[in-house]
Amino acid sequence: MAWVWLGVAGSFEIVWAVLLKYTHGFTRLGPSAATLGAMAVSFYCMSRALQVLPMGTVYAVWVGIGAVGTALWGMGVEGDPATATRILCLALILAGVAGLKLAT
Repeated sequence: MAWVWLGVAGSFEIVWAVLLKYTHGFTRLGPSAATLGAMAVSFYCMSRALQVLPMGTVYAVWVGIGAVGTALWGMGVEGDPATATRILCLALILAGVAGLKLAT
């Protein structure tokens, strides 16, 4: 169950990272409230995963899911460049996340 909590935490990290752009420096109420809500859910779920899994694993996987998901959103929706090098680097991050899962 800890890995499910961690997956949800990482998913909400993607949500808040994407929403953060639309807060315009926390000057827009709706996106700002949604960002803070997604942050709260993400941190709560991460705290549940920390009850069972090692801290370093939880944090690395949480960051990895958030970084890859946010980068993919940027490339797919926001028009960020999708170069071969960027995609390779994202694949390496995912390999690290998978390695941590296998090692735990």
